[in-house]
Amino acid sequence: MYPSVSVIIRGYNRERYIGQAIESVLAQTYTDFDLLVWDDGSTDKTAQIAIEYAKKDKRVRVAACNHRGAVKSLKAAVADTFGAYLCWVDSDDLLSLTALEETVAVLEKNPSVGVVYTDYQLIDTVGRVKGHGRRCRIPYSKDRLLLDFMTFHFRLIRRSVFEQAGGINEEFRCAEDYDLCMRLSEVTEIRHIQKPLYYYRVHPESISQRMRIEQIHCSRDAIAGALERRGLDDRFQIDLQIRGRFTLKRKNAHG
Repeated sequence: MYPSVSVIIRGYNRERYIGQAIESVLAQTYTDFDLLVWDDGSTDKTAQIAIEYAKKDKRVRVAACNHRGAVKSLKAAVADTFGAYLCWVDSDDLLSLTALEETVAVLEKNPSVGVVYTDYQLIDTVGRVKGHGRRCRIPYSKDRLLLDFMTFHFRLIRRSVFEQAGGINEEFRCAEDYDLCMRLSEVTEIRHIQKPLYYYRVHPESISQRMRIEQIHCSRDAIAGALERRGLDDRFQIDLQIRGRFTLKRKNAHG
């Protein structure tokens, strides 16, 4: 009998944060889950840290693989899980204690709902809460999702709906979750829990910081695909605007 929820943590050189991410999952009030930690060829101690947790808790499995990149590793990790419900936690982020309990309850009570997502709070490198994420203020709608990725960041998904939508598209190097959410919105009802049940860490090494421009272009491709699927590409075109912002930092004194 498989656990009802499969949780994935994918990581690459995240020894600083991976332990905290794992502990936030293991501390869940809802306990019928398994946790797959997918190490994407880390060169630091990420895999070793995960293996130590697996030795202590039978719900934890570790897959230490060659480096594939975030999207391909996520797709491979999903294929190695079996729960009826599916979610993933970034290796530098944290789950609130009741995240699984509250999201599972929505799917259990509402068969027509295929995805439930939650609000989130921003945290810094040492875990201090910096406030609600701005996307929390955006009301959900299938149409507005074309412009605003409000189904960010924690989502619990019915596996059957995930598969119906086509799963992860590995042609995207990033913004694959945005592309997925738009495809999910086209095949199922999505519900929003207006409560912060996820902690999203902001730091210089995050993908959103390192690959910001590429994320914007991949998001444009995701929107273009959605317009075509929805039969709207003959009425709308995408006007992409990238606004740069510059800051000055004082150099370190030498000598």
